[in-house]
Amino acid sequence: MHRFFIPRPYAENMMIDGIDARHIYTVLKMKPGEKVQIVSDDGVTALAEITETAPGQTLVESHEPAVKITLAQGLVKGEKMDFIIQKAVELGVSCIVPLAMEHSVVRYDGEKAAKKCQRWQKIAESAAKQSKRDIIPQIAEVASIDKLMAECDCTTKIIAYECEDRQGLKQVLQSNLNTDSILIIIGPEGGISEAELDKARSGGAVPVSLGRRILRAETAGLTALSAVLYEFDELGG
Repeated sequence: MHRFFIPRPYAENMMIDGIDARHIYTVLKMKPGEKVQIVSDDGVTALAEITETAPGQTLVESHEPAVKITLAQGLVKGEKMDFIIQKAVELGVSCIVPLAMEHSVVRYDGEKAAKKCQRWQKIAESAAKQSKRDIIPQIAEVASIDKLMAECDCTTKIIAYECEDRQGLKQVLQSNLNTDSILIIIGPEGGISEAELDKARSGGAVPVSLGRRILRAETAGLTALSAVLYEFDELGG
């Protein structure tokens, strides 16, 4: 597949111009409906469909969600993490950060953590291909809440907290519909500690409720992800 670098940030609709556009039009003779691989200057690699060609420019369209969602998931035991990664990728997540948290039952350090991340990346790749994603979401290295909050640059950050009773996820999302990136923090089976909640708040995360029922760790993240996509009109209808 032909690959082109675009000197602009990733977006749903992008333009290839200059020499590359002329090459597509005059040499490759590609038509609308054909696909190319694009690499934007913010490091996103994606498949894109040609929608219009001309000697000086080629317009391409990606089918990825317009809002970029990072799911920071507290480490869970057994095959639950595999399930979360697979389904989150199918739904449309952009990145997944495995979180080592105070109440996590499992602990991965050093080489074991690296091997787990390699396995999870393969699961993400397989899920992306099966669901016909235009990108393969990245599985970050296992991180602490401190590292996550220090390095995450999402414009909106939320943390699902079971004791939150003042504001729900919908309320927060509807007040942030102009955001272009969202961080969702989900705790492990044992929940989120008060210290971790305070650190998330200090980093700009807003505590939200996911409803009156207590959700399992492997259900909460997928529920929040689905709700975000729905609010941003990314689930059709």
